[in-house]
Amino acid sequence: MIPPISTLHHVTATVAGHRADLRFYTGLLGLRLVKKTVNFDNHGVYHFYYGDERGSPSSLMTTFPYAGKGVPVGLKGAGQITVTSFSVPPGSLDYWRDRFTRTGLEYSQPRRRFEEEALMVEDPSGLNIELREGAGDSRSAWLTEGIDPSAAIRGLHGVTLLVRSSERSVSFLTEVLGLEVQDRFEARTRIRTGMGGPGSYLDVLESAHAPDAVNGLGTVHHVAMAVSGDEDQRLIRGELIRLGYSVTDVRDRQYFRSIYFHEPGGVLYEIATEGPGFTIDEKIEALGADLKLPSWEEANRAAIEEALPPIDED
Repeated sequence: MIPPISTLHHVTATVAGHRADLRFYTGLLGLRLVKKTVNFDNHGVYHFYYGDERGSPSSLMTTFPYAGKGVPVGLKGAGQITVTSFSVPPGSLDYWRDRFTRTGLEYSQPRRRFEEEALMVEDPSGLNIELREGAGDSRSAWLTEGIDPSAAIRGLHGVTLLVRSSERSVSFLTEVLGLEVQDRFEARTRIRTGMGGPGSYLDVLESAHAPDAVNGLGTVHHVAMAVSGDEDQRLIRGELIRLGYSVTDVRDRQYFRSIYFHEPGGVLYEIATEGPGFTIDEKIEALGADLKLPSWEEANRAAIEEALPPIDED
């Protein structure tokens, strides 16, 4: 039996300019820059983690800013996360509409789905970012200057997976990973992880004629789901391999450990451990202040820092 998946862990996207990315997620949305590190597979690219005070699982959006690295603009399509949703308190969308209007950011008119109101904007790289009213969300927001605490983002609400046929994708989530169908709305099936509520949702959206997804700037690379620890991750990996799925080895991401695999509709999933967390190399009050590197890369710090663009310039 598959060990329980508690919540979503994070969403990771490929974005363009690093400075515009920081301004949007920390300045406009009011998330905390929890960690400033590098892409472990490409040290010339930052890896930013945005979330709550300590970067709790289910609060995290992470980005790789690839502007100037020869990466083309991607295409949103089948086999991809096409919308990343954040949870805001019920009744707060007027506040966010006013905030977006003052900054000149265009947004969609609020729409209702699954008894929730939501509005959508595009981030500077073209990612679809949705603010969705999350009833019963008891998570604590990161409170920052300029954001009304009563409207502040509580964390991820969920993601939308676009697939051409939802049957196999839904079956994989429920029969293989042990998640539950919560509701259906038109061509959309809402799946939830074990904890339920905001931070647990995967909405599988069926569109038979959706174009093929192409990874690149302005697209989500993968969504991660959280398990309690290494043993649960090992058991899930073993079961997926037994069932014939191709799964990576365990990857040490410093702040958690990860495995990756594709679901039947083509979306890339990650199973990430909840720990050890982001305070292993910075105190909680200093999270995100300095460029952090894994211990095995400290000897190369000078070369890595030289290859990175200055953080205070576009």
